Amino acid sequence: MIRTLTHRLHAGLFRTIDDERGDVPGWVLITLMTAGLVVLIWALAGPALAGLFEQAIERVSGF
Repeated sequence: MIRTLTHRLHAGLFRTIDDERGDVPGWVLITLMTAGLVVLIWALAGPALAGLFEQAIERVSGF
């Protein structure tokens, strides 16, 4: 009886661990897509933000 209970607990534990393993290729894809979007947005908005920053610094320095 104790052996059966131990076996059930052991099997249930490993089943739970296997179920929560996750979808690794999915997470890798999400991470790569997010990094790609950050690079794309940075490439498009970078010069405009740099110009805005320089303008703000010039205004502050002009006083």
